[in-house]
Amino acid sequence: MKTVPLDIILLGPPGAGKGTQASTLVSGRGMVQLSTGDMLRTAVRDGTPTGLQAQAVMAAGELVSDEIVSGLIGEKLDSMAHSAGAIFDGYPRTRPQAIALDAILAQRGRALRHVIELTVDEDALVERITGRYSCAQCGEGYHDRFRQPRLAGTCERCGSTQFLRRPDDNEQAVRTRMAEYRAKTAPILPVYEARGLVSRVDGMAEIATVSAAIGAILDR
Repeated sequence: MKTVPLDIILLGPPGAGKGTQASTLVSGRGMVQLSTGDMLRTAVRDGTPTGLQAQAVMAAGELVSDEIVSGLIGEKLDSMAHSAGAIFDGYPRTRPQAIALDAILAQRGRALRHVIELTVDEDALVERITGRYSCAQCGEGYHDRFRQPRLAGTCERCGSTQFLRRPDDNEQAVRTRMAEYRAKTAPILPVYEARGLVSRVDGMAEIATVSAAIGAILDR
């Protein structure tokens, strides 16, 4: 009998550290991150059956349907080793998508094991994001408050004196992204809370602390 793989949904607003934690799970546990945006681009590039469907829809100026997204997820799961756990990123966002995901997994002898949300303090998150900047030459990351170069104005890695900030790393944009995140997760969280799948971790804690908390949940 096959072991049911460790399939999870990892939730968190932009800046909560979701990407960092997903990368840790990929490298540390051999899990596979399934980002619907990335999968769509890959499927179109590779000319898979679902990718061709999606390409035709987008060429007509229409939105990609839930059925096409479900097809992308099915294709990706079929290409993975059954034992590899999946991290769902950006899907599901609606109740119908949550129901569809259950069916997709069940057809493959899989099931969601955990839904983990990285919670944040919005004001602290605004400070975290709006203060970050990076070296224009090598990409080394810095922060106005939490990590400035030892020699002011000079990158510690490459010595460049040119730095960049993302144009959307401003307070209004961050708060807009937070509102969008709440709107997108609100429909699905009650579905999974009713099934006892939801756990929450303080996304404002140190990276290692967050990783340890997630690890403890997955090892239950």
